[in-house]
Amino acid sequence: MTQIHPTAIVDPKAQIDSTVTVGPYTVIGPHVKIAAGTTVGPHCVIEGHTSIGSDNRIFQFASLGAIPQDKKYAGEPCELIIGERNTIREFTTFNIGSPGGGGVTRVGNDNWLMAYVHLAHDCMVGNHTIFANNSQLAGHVEVGDWVILGGFTMVHQFVRIGAHGMTALCSVLLADQPPFVMSQGQPARARSMNYEGLRRRGFSAERIAAVKAMHKALYRDGLTLDDSRQRIAQLAQSMPDAAADVSLMTSFLDRVTTQRGIVR
Repeated sequence: MTQIHPTAIVDPKAQIDSTVTVGPYTVIGPHVKIAAGTTVGPHCVIEGHTSIGSDNRIFQFASLGAIPQDKKYAGEPCELIIGERNTIREFTTFNIGSPGGGGVTRVGNDNWLMAYVHLAHDCMVGNHTIFANNSQLAGHVEVGDWVILGGFTMVHQFVRIGAHGMTALCSVLLADQPPFVMSQGQPARARSMNYEGLRRRGFSAERIAAVKAMHKALYRDGLTLDDSRQRIAQLAQSMPDAAADVSLMTSFLDRVTTQRGIVR
């Protein structure tokens, strides 16, 4: 049977798998779905149209599925969708989406989200990310796979962070951060590429060399963004093992707007 502490308040309409554990004084609303193996700690509030996958570990005092901090929100049935095997630490706040942003806030799989992390409405978080304490995402932010956010990182609304990127402590991202980039500062500036992280993930020497060439095109040779994009696209022919990495970068750069730009 589901292990629900007698002091927890779980709406009878909630869909809770029989293997889920719910701690004392936790409140779970009627539109919540929680899949097998997930553990919910004490004093949590899970509300709204929230779906939580299997084998997540949710620590005490988390607030998941509350309405967005958006004055335009008028009670629409928007969603929060959380994948599998995520660790969600104390005092995290994940809001549901908003009608103006697609209606869904989404967290992927195998993420490590530390204390006081905030995900505002319509954020999209990939897989295998690490958000250190007090990382704060405004609305409509997109975060790619394997991203690491240093503690107290602040991300402006509509900003995108490409896969394998990293920010330093107390960084403020006001522009898009391309894949592989390490940034630091207030506002954040590109400092290098995440070479050590790529090595730890098994990137070959050729793939790392391609990332170095992309960094040179974006930040070292004084090229415009369009010229950088064209040079980077050519790397797929000379470095075929890195074709997927080049495609990841060019796809990201294709979506950069003049209003937002990239970190420089």
